[in-house]
Amino acid sequence: MTAARRRFTQDLKDELCREVINTSKPIKDVATAYGVGPETLRNWLNKYREANGGTEADLTVSERARLKELEREVHELRAETAFLKKAKRILRAGAAVVSKYEYIDSQKSELTNRNSVVKMCLWLAVSTSGFYHWAIRPQSATSARREALIARIQHFFEESDGIYGYRRIHADLAAEQTECSPELVRQLMRQIGLVACQPRPFRITTEADAKAAANMPDLVKRDFTADRPGVKFVGDITYIHTWQGFIYLATVIDCYSKKVVGWSIADHMRTELVADALRNAAATTLIEPDAIWHSDRGSVYTSTEFRALVTGLGMRSSMARTGVCWDNSMAESFFSMLKNERVYRTAYATKAQARSDVIRYIEGFYNSRRRHSALGYRRPNDVHYGYQQPALAA
Repeated sequence: MTAARRRFTQDLKDELCREVINTSKPIKDVATAYGVGPETLRNWLNKYREANGGTEADLTVSERARLKELEREVHELRAETAFLKKAKRILRAGAAVVSKYEYIDSQKSELTNRNSVVKMCLWLAVSTSGFYHWAIRPQSATSARREALIARIQHFFEESDGIYGYRRIHADLAAEQTECSPELVRQLMRQIGLVACQPRPFRITTEADAKAAANMPDLVKRDFTADRPGVKFVGDITYIHTWQGFIYLATVIDCYSKKVVGWSIADHMRTELVADALRNAAATTLIEPDAIWHSDRGSVYTSTEFRALVTGLGMRSSMARTGVCWDNSMAESFFSMLKNERVYRTAYATKAQARSDVIRYIEGFYNSRRRHSALGYRRPNDVHYGYQQPALAA
């Protein structure tokens, strides 16, 4: 049995290198977020620096000492900010001291928590001795289990940036062998005030070229499933607002794994935008002969250049009816998730900022970490690369 090998576009490699350089994040952290090997990313980074001006100038001893001191201060401030952000529900006026103690106690069991009890008590303005006095009091087994469960629910909710509802959080709990019912997760989320972000209404924005698409069949007929990767793909375009104007995103999604296998971002909506997305998909994933390519009837998809590309890749064209979002609902659903879970919650000052954030969502969250309901709450990358293709007999 053989599994598909991951491939990456140069755009994604460069974007990951820029994230390491611009944010000063550890290579391991960025690599883990995007599902890439640390050594692989390190090699990409070396090549990127060679191609873009080499490394920075050496610092003096005093400059290094000052830099280390500033980094320590920044680390402390970031730790405090992150802690208080997670604790915002107990920072409101009138919050009980016991609630703060309970929160500090729950954070002690967090694997990712590196803050001492003294610091957490200081940040929440409670007594350290009072916390330890509270902590030694006896507690019922049921109460202890519910508190532990609440801590894990908060962890998964915050890890998803407030995106996950109770079903996906229940899937995360089940994956780590924590036994509980979906209904209990829903009740506890309601109890502590965790509400997943909500979608906005759909609006039609397609500019159709009815004449060019007149004879194009709908080969999908709203069946967005496939028995293996590489046989059925859907695509679409959306726009994202920034203070500098709009950017446009074109995607290619594999119907088997729901993975975004190709994408392209530009400040225009010409044919090369969708062509680049499809070429990127062809460069990173298998496209079988006679695979289906399904899109709406927008003018870029019906253009001679794009249709020639589809034919050249050995694919068959399929098109949805104009203004009927259900005919291309998988592509529309992804854009709804992207905008609801990331774009509508962010104000982008520049096009570059929006581009980086969208790439981070696609490659660092949706493909690699987001649990998909149509996949039994598994992750697209796990399904896509976990497909076992029977080896050919010798």
